[in-house]
Amino acid sequence: MSHEINSHRRRFFGVAAGTMAAAQFGMIGSANAEAKAEQAQLPAIKPGAHTSFAALKQIDAGVLNIGYAEAGPADGPAVMLLHGWPYDIYSFVDVTPLLASAGYRVIVPYLRGYGTTRILSAETVRNGQPSALALDIIALMDALTIEKATLAGFDWGARTACIIAALWPERCKALVSVSGYLIGSPESGKMPLPPKAELQWWYQFYFATERGRAGYDKYRHDFAKLIWQIASPKWDFDDATFDRSAATLDNPDHVAIVIHNYRWRLGLAEGEPKYDELEKRLAQAPMITVPTITLEGDANGAPHPDPVSYRAKFSGKYMHRTIKGGIGHNLPQEAPQAFSQAVVDVVAES
Repeated sequence: MSHEINSHRRRFFGVAAGTMAAAQFGMIGSANAEAKAEQAQLPAIKPGAHTSFAALKQIDAGVLNIGYAEAGPADGPAVMLLHGWPYDIYSFVDVTPLLASAGYRVIVPYLRGYGTTRILSAETVRNGQPSALALDIIALMDALTIEKATLAGFDWGARTACIIAALWPERCKALVSVSGYLIGSPESGKMPLPPKAELQWWYQFYFATERGRAGYDKYRHDFAKLIWQIASPKWDFDDATFDRSAATLDNPDHVAIVIHNYRWRLGLAEGEPKYDELEKRLAQAPMITVPTITLEGDANGAPHPDPVSYRAKFSGKYMHRTIKGGIGHNLPQEAPQAFSQAVVDVVAES
C-alpha cells in the first residue's frame, strides 16, 4: 500500500509548488527551514512491522491509574500519542519506535476506559466528557514531570489534543491532529445534518438508547470490528491485529464511558459541574495557536470535516497533508511513516 503524501503538502516550507502550497495555508518560510526538514527524514517502515511494546507502565495521575507505553530517551523532547475509539495504543505500535529512534521520549497512554487504565475510586463518575479526557492527559504530564509535550492523535485522541492545545497552549509544544479541528459542544451537536451525513453517525443514535448500550456491552468486539471496517474500507487488517486492540475494550469502565461520551455530545446526558467552565470555553470554538499539522487519509470512511472548514481555527504555523494510498481513519497504524514524519516536521517548526 502506497503512503505517498501529496507533493503540494509535503512540508512546511519549500520552493516552487511547495512554496505555493505553504502560502495557501499561511506558512511561508526560509530555505534554512527547508534544509532542517530535509535532514529530519525518517527511515522507511512497513505498516505492521511491529506487533508489541515493551512492558507497560502504570502511574497514578489525577482520578486515574494510567497504563502507558514509553520508549526513547528519558531526556528527549516529549511526544504524547493519543488513540481514539474503538482503538488503542497499538495504533502507534509502528510510530513509537520510529520516533524513539529519532530521539523523542514517546508516551502512549490508554485513555480512560481502555486497556490497563483504571479509575481509582468507585465513587468517581464514569465520565466521557472531552474536557475530562483532556484533564487526564494534563494530569499524566504532571505525574511524569513533563512540562510541555508535542501532542499527536486521531479520533478521541485528536479531540483531546486539540482541547489541550486550545486551552493550555503552555503545555503543548506542537500538534498533529488527524481530521483537524475536532472541538465541539452539545449545543453544536443539536444542529441537524443532511441525511447522508446523519447516516454516518448511526452508532451515536444507537448508543442513545438502552438497547444500544446493552448491545455494545454484549457485542463490543463485533461492534469494534465493524467500525474498523467501515472507517478504513481499504485497510486489510488481519485478525491478530484486530484482536490485540480489541482486548483493550474489556476494561470494566469502557462501556459506561463510551456511552456517556456519545450521549453527552447529543445533549442526552449531563456532564459534571466541575467541567462546566471548561465546556463553556470549548463551546466558543477557541483558536489553536501552536504549530500544527493536520492530516487526513484519502479513504477515511468515518465522519470527518473538510479541511477547508477548519483552516481558520489554526492561527499559528500550519499545514494540512492528505495521505494517499487508501488510508482510512486509523491513520497512524495504516500510515505510520507519514504520521511520524508529521510529528518530526511540526516539532522542527515549533
